[in-house]
Amino acid sequence: MGRRFMVGGNWKCNGTKESIEALCASLSTLELPSDANVDVMIAPSSLHATMTRSLLPDVYQIGVQNCWTGKGGAFTGESSAEMIKDLGIDWVIIGHSERRHLPILKESDETIAQKVAYALEKGLKVMPCIGELLEEREAGKTNEVNERQLKAIAGAVT
Repeated sequence: MGRRFMVGGNWKCNGTKESIEALCASLSTLELPSDANVDVMIAPSSLHATMTRSLLPDVYQIGVQNCWTGKGGAFTGESSAEMIKDLGIDWVIIGHSERRHLPILKESDETIAQKVAYALEKGLKVMPCIGELLEEREAGKTNEVNERQLKAIAGAVT
Protein backbone atom coordinates (compact mmCIF):
# COMPACT_ATOMS: atom_id res chain seq x y z
CA MET A 1 0.00 0.00 0.00
CA GLY A 2 1.29 3.45 -0.87
CA ARG A 3 1.72 6.42 1.35
CA ARG A 4 -1.50 7.99 2.65
CA PHE A 5 -2.12 11.67 2.22
CA MET A 6 -3.02 13.89 5.16
CA VAL A 7 -5.20 16.98 5.11
CA GLY A 8 -5.40 18.93 8.35
CA GLY A 9 -7.45 21.88 9.46
CA ASN A 10 -6.23 23.87 12.47
CA TRP A 11 -9.02 26.07 13.82
CA LYS A 12 -6.56 27.83 16.16
CA CYS A 13 -8.21 29.93 18.91
CA ASN A 14 -11.47 30.36 17.01
CA GLY A 15 -15.00 29.09 17.25
CA THR A 16 -18.15 29.24 19.26
CA LYS A 17 -20.62 26.44 19.80
CA GLU A 18 -22.85 28.01 17.17
CA SER A 19 -20.12 28.49 14.56
CA ILE A 20 -18.74 24.99 15.12
CA GLU A 21 -22.18 23.43 14.79
CA ALA A 22 -22.63 25.26 11.47
CA LEU A 23 -19.18 24.32 10.17
CA CYS A 24 -19.58 20.68 11.19
CA ALA A 25 -23.01 20.55 9.54
CA SER A 26 -21.42 21.80 6.33
CA LEU A 27 -18.46 19.38 6.55
CA SER A 28 -20.85 16.51 7.22
CA THR A 29 -22.48 17.00 3.82
CA LEU A 30 -19.22 16.37 1.97
CA GLU A 31 -18.81 12.93 0.47
CA LEU A 32 -15.51 11.60 1.76
CA PRO A 33 -15.21 7.88 1.05
CA SER A 34 -13.91 5.94 4.03
CA ASP A 35 -11.63 3.93 1.73
CA ALA A 36 -9.94 6.98 0.18
CA ASN A 37 -6.16 7.19 0.43
CA VAL A 38 -6.39 10.32 2.57
CA ASP A 39 -6.79 11.10 6.25
CA VAL A 40 -8.65 14.27 7.20
CA MET A 41 -7.89 15.68 10.63
CA ILE A 42 -9.65 18.64 12.21
CA ALA A 43 -8.02 20.41 15.18
CA PRO A 44 -10.48 22.67 16.99
CA SER A 45 -9.63 24.28 20.32
CA SER A 46 -9.28 21.73 23.11
CA LEU A 47 -12.50 23.08 24.61
CA HIS A 48 -14.41 22.16 21.45
CA ALA A 49 -12.71 18.85 20.59
CA THR A 50 -15.33 16.47 21.98
CA MET A 51 -18.17 18.56 20.62
CA THR A 52 -16.56 18.53 17.19
CA ARG A 53 -16.04 14.74 17.43
CA SER A 54 -19.73 14.25 18.22
CA LEU A 55 -20.85 16.38 15.26
CA LEU A 56 -18.68 14.91 12.50
CA PRO A 57 -18.76 11.51 10.79
CA ASP A 58 -15.97 9.11 11.72
CA VAL A 59 -14.21 9.73 8.40
CA TYR A 60 -12.96 12.93 10.07
CA GLN A 61 -10.25 12.45 12.66
CA ILE A 62 -10.06 14.92 15.53
CA GLY A 63 -6.95 16.41 17.08
CA VAL A 64 -6.02 19.06 19.58
CA GLN A 65 -3.47 21.82 19.10
CA ASN A 66 -1.05 21.11 21.93
CA CYS A 67 -0.26 18.80 24.82
CA TRP A 68 1.96 18.84 27.87
CA THR A 69 5.44 17.27 28.06
CA GLY A 70 4.41 14.58 30.51
CA LYS A 71 1.76 13.24 32.82
CA GLY A 72 -0.63 15.70 34.45
CA GLY A 73 0.00 17.66 37.59
CA ALA A 74 0.15 21.28 38.67
CA PHE A 75 0.36 22.70 35.13
CA THR A 76 -2.52 25.16 34.87
CA GLY A 77 -3.97 25.43 31.38
CA GLU A 78 -2.16 22.39 29.97
CA SER A 79 -3.61 19.08 28.76
CA SER A 80 -1.75 15.80 29.11
CA ALA A 81 -1.64 13.06 26.50
CA GLU A 82 -3.56 10.88 28.94
CA MET A 83 -6.37 13.45 29.17
CA ILE A 84 -6.51 13.78 25.39
CA LYS A 85 -6.70 9.99 24.91
CA ASP A 86 -9.35 9.76 27.64
CA LEU A 87 -11.60 12.02 25.53
CA GLY A 88 -11.22 9.73 22.52
CA ILE A 89 -9.05 12.22 20.64
CA ASP A 90 -6.34 10.57 18.53
CA TRP A 91 -4.25 13.44 17.14
CA VAL A 92 -2.22 16.32 18.50
CA ILE A 93 -0.45 19.16 16.71
CA ILE A 94 2.87 19.94 18.39
CA GLY A 95 5.37 22.70 17.68
CA HIS A 96 3.21 25.13 15.73
CA SER A 97 5.11 28.29 14.81
CA GLU A 98 2.88 30.37 17.08
CA ARG A 99 3.86 28.25 20.08
CA ARG A 100 7.51 28.49 19.07
CA HIS A 101 7.59 32.22 18.47
CA LEU A 102 4.88 34.07 20.41
CA PRO A 103 6.80 36.00 23.09
CA ILE A 104 4.69 34.64 25.94
CA LEU A 105 5.22 30.99 24.91
CA LYS A 106 8.63 30.67 23.18
CA GLU A 107 8.61 26.86 23.17
CA SER A 108 12.08 25.53 22.47
CA ASP A 109 13.03 22.72 20.11
CA GLU A 110 13.78 20.62 23.19
CA THR A 111 10.36 21.24 24.75
CA ILE A 112 8.65 20.38 21.48
CA ALA A 113 10.73 17.20 21.20
CA GLN A 114 9.69 16.20 24.75
CA LYS A 115 6.04 16.77 23.88
CA VAL A 116 6.31 14.70 20.69
CA ALA A 117 8.06 11.82 22.46
CA TYR A 118 5.57 11.71 25.32
CA ALA A 119 2.51 11.97 23.08
CA LEU A 120 3.79 9.12 20.90
CA GLU A 121 4.63 7.03 23.96
CA LYS A 122 1.04 7.44 25.14
CA GLY A 123 -0.40 6.39 21.79
CA LEU A 124 -1.35 9.70 20.20
CA LYS A 125 -0.77 10.39 16.54
CA VAL A 126 1.42 13.48 16.26
CA MET A 127 1.55 16.16 13.60
CA PRO A 128 4.87 17.85 14.42
CA CYS A 129 5.32 21.30 12.93
CA ILE A 130 8.62 22.68 11.77
CA GLY A 131 9.53 25.75 9.80
CA GLU A 132 11.45 28.94 9.59
CA LEU A 133 10.47 32.55 10.20
CA LEU A 134 10.28 34.94 7.25
CA GLU A 135 13.55 36.56 8.37
CA GLU A 136 15.25 33.16 8.47
CA ARG A 137 13.95 32.31 5.00
CA GLU A 138 15.14 35.63 3.62
CA ALA A 139 18.55 35.03 5.21
CA GLY A 140 18.81 31.66 3.44
CA LYS A 141 18.55 29.67 6.69
CA THR A 142 15.51 27.53 5.84
CA ASN A 143 17.37 24.21 5.71
CA GLU A 144 19.43 25.01 8.78
CA VAL A 145 16.35 25.83 10.87
CA ASN A 146 14.33 22.85 9.63
CA GLU A 147 17.24 20.48 10.22
CA ARG A 148 17.73 21.78 13.77
CA GLN A 149 14.03 21.35 14.58
CA LEU A 150 13.85 17.87 13.01
CA LYS A 151 17.02 16.70 14.77
CA ALA A 152 15.58 17.68 18.14
CA ILE A 153 12.42 15.66 17.48
CA ALA A 154 14.27 12.69 15.99
CA GLY A 155 16.67 12.62 18.92
CA ALA A 156 13.77 12.37 21.35
CA VAL A 157 11.87 9.60 19.58
CA THR A 158 14.64 7.26 18.43
